[in-house]
Formats: sequence, C-alpha cells, structure tokens
Amino acid sequence: MREHVLFLTGRLAEPRLRRVLEGLGETPFSWEIRQMGVQVAALMTPEIIRRRLGSVAGVSKVILPGRVRGDLAPLADFFGVPFERGPEELDDLPAHLGRKGPPPDLSRYECRIFAEIVEAPELTVEAILARARALAAQGADVIDLGCLPGRPFPHLEEAIAALKAEGFCVSIDSGDLDELRRGARAGADFLLSLSEDTLALAFESAAVPVLIPARPGDLESLVRACERLAQAGKPYLADPILDPIHFGFTASLLRYSALRARLPEAEMLMGVGNLTELTDADTTGITMLLMAVCSELAIRNVLVVQVSPHCRRAVVEADRARRILFAAKERNTTPQGIDPALLCLRDRRPFPEEPEDIAAEAAQIRDPNFRIRVARDGVHIFNRAGHHVSCDPYSLFPLLGVERDGAHAFYLGYELAKAEIAFKLGKRYVQDEPLRWGCAVDLPQEDLLEHKAPGATLSGRGRAERES
Repeated sequence: MREHVLFLTGRLAEPRLRRVLEGLGETPFSWEIRQMGVQVAALMTPEIIRRRLGSVAGVSKVILPGRVRGDLAPLADFFGVPFERGPEELDDLPAHLGRKGPPPDLSRYECRIFAEIVEAPELTVEAILARARALAAQGADVIDLGCLPGRPFPHLEEAIAALKAEGFCVSIDSGDLDELRRGARAGADFLLSLSEDTLALAFESAAVPVLIPARPGDLESLVRACERLAQAGKPYLADPILDPIHFGFTASLLRYSALRARLPEAEMLMGVGNLTELTDADTTGITMLLMAVCSELAIRNVLVVQVSPHCRRAVVEADRARRILFAAKERNTTPQGIDPALLCLRDRRPFPEEPEDIAAEAAQIRDPNFRIRVARDGVHIFNRAGHHVSCDPYSLFPLLGVERDGAHAFYLGYELAKAEIAFKLGKRYVQDEPLRWGCAVDLPQEDLLEHKAPGATLSGRGRAERES
C-alpha cells in the first residue's frame, strides 16, 4: 500500500505548501494538507494539534513545519502514527522528502587530530591543562606540547603527568633530543619528530615516533627510517612535511602520495599549519581540501595549530571536516549535502523564497507586525501598511513610521542589518534567528521541545510570524 502523508500548516502558508507539493509531480506517496486554524504555522503547539487534528485514519505519518516546537512523542502516542518535523523552509521540502535513508551519521571518523599548544614552555601547568581541555572540547584527540628552541621547559615532566592524570593522550614536539627523551620518560605517547639520523631514540621507550625526512624533501631518508622501524616491529607515524605555498607546496603534496604508494600500510601524519597559518585565506576551505587529501590517501593523523587569529577555529574545522569526509566515503559520494558546517560565509540555497511568493504573502497580511525576508532581488519588509523592497536598508527605514518608537526602531535596525549582510554574502536569513556561520561560531543548542512565542526576541512588536 502506498504511504499517505499528512502535512499540517497555517493559513498563510497553505497556498504555498500546496504549490510546492503539486510541483513534486508523481510521488511514491499520496498526500493531503490540513490547515490548523492558526495564521502562522509556527504558532501551532502540540496542544492545538491534539485538539484540532481530528481523524488520522489511513495516514502513514504527519509532517509538521520545521519551526513548530514542542514534544511530538505524545502526539504520536495519542494518534497512533509518527509525527516528524519537516525543514524550516518550505522550499527545502522537496529535498527533505526525496532524501534516501536516514540523515548522515556524523559521530564517526577515522582521522586523529593532534592539537599543538605551541608556547607550552611559557605556560603554567594549570594553563596547559586549561588549554588542553578547550582543545579536547573542540575535537582534539592528542594534546601536543610544542617546545620552543632555546627556551627551557623545566616543568615538562609535571605537565605531562598532569595531562595523563586527566586522561589526555600526549605528544611532545621538539627539535631537542634531550627534551624528547625527557618527554618519553615522563609518559608521552608520541614524539615529534625523529629522522633516520635520530632514530635511536625511538628504541628507548614505548612512545610512538613521528618520522620526518632527514633533510627537506628527502623522501628516501623517510622511507628508510620507516622500513627500519617496521622491520623492528615498532609502530610509527610518517610525515613527509607539508610545505607552504611557493616554497614547495605542490611538491610536498606529491610526496605524501608517493609515500603512500611506496608504503601502502604505513600510518601517516600531515601537519596542516604551514598552509592554514601561512596563507591569508579563510581556513575552512583550506582545511577541507587538506583533510580530503588525508581521506583519499588514508592519512589518519593530522597536526593542527591555531596561533594566528584567523586560525582560531582550526581544530573545530578539522573535526567537522573529518566527520563529513568519513560520511561521504561511507556513502561513496562527494562531500556535498551532508552537513553545512564548513559553509560559513555563503549558503548553497541562500534565498529559498521567490519575490513573487513574498509579494503574495504580503498581500494577505492584515496586522501591523513587520515581516522581513531576503530574496534574490533584495531585502523585503512588509506589514498591512505596505510592502517595500530594497538592497539598501537605509532607504527602507523612512518608510516604516517607527521614528518615535525607539525600541521598535532598534529592533528593525538590528534585523535589517542582519538581512543586508545575508543578502550581500548570499546567506540564509530568518527573522529573529541568528545568522548561521557554520562551525565558525558556536550557536547555543536550540530546545526543540520548548515553544518560543512570538515576541521572545528583542522587541516583540517586530517579531516575525513565520509561516513555513
């Protein structure tokens, strides 16, 4: 029997929902729409739905607008059919209905993140612990203590002991063999970095060495060091070293590929800081590309630093990228449509509503509350008094009649500024909601069980009554 899907909506959104569903053409399911007697669909509550829905005989499942809040489990129990939230925007509904299988599982990954504390000798043990906790919360698996040339690290052993006591996996990164030896004796799990000239230290402890070429670009020396440890049955990580742009970057990428071809089973590491830190470009794209190289070459370890202010989210970005890439590899797809976390400045579908749809909605409004939308032709603001469109919010303000209402004017100025930013960058704008900057900014987790009444943000007089 064909599935029969019931869509619930409000008065304003019903015509548009019908157009979207009719535009699907032939579907593997039949459908119907019920308007729940509220002007705005987002104002529905589970209590309203329970009172007004009526019979669900023959219904396979009920889909609510994505902005409806409240616990849906009691509704499913009461009516005996599944209830689910659809997307927050009506124009995203076709993609939601056409999705094959469950949402991607982003809990899994195969790449381990080393996060370096570059100035560890200059920090107290407590400061090192605080930094380690923050890095772990961002996604780091290994805390790397970066030593400084010529700078004593008298509390190295104490720092490692404190980190290990809190359960951290620890690496030590130094060009000083004595510091590496001290770190190994104190219980460090990894030593960065040894070459064939310093390989003897790898046999002095159980710490796993990270091997690098004896000389810049010398892949053969790295291969020899790897083979020697493999013959001795000692684990290792191999890092051919990623060079900065215009200082051997392309050749260094080829070395990673060449090493994988020479040693198919070798565990490898890539340090990404020479690209992220030494390139004036947003790090999200750089990180995704480098993590993609790691994914294709089965490089299961990356060393991340976040020293420069523009790299302050490097660990978070690497963590998100590894999860997206793992899910894409599992699905045998490109890393597209899985998770938008690395789309920080722009969205794939920034303007879900067409100008004519907004105009049709504006014509139905009979109350004084301002609605703000963003479409490909600019920023729209409307209420019962009129519908105005512009790419410049300054030209809109004199048309709104709020000069003597400071709170309302402040609210509208704030929202129009957000709308202008979204329009110029190509981002999705939703009134009364923060702009979403992907993994570049932490957003508070929204409680889908809590119904947020109109007017909960800033000035209630400007609260949007969302229909979709």
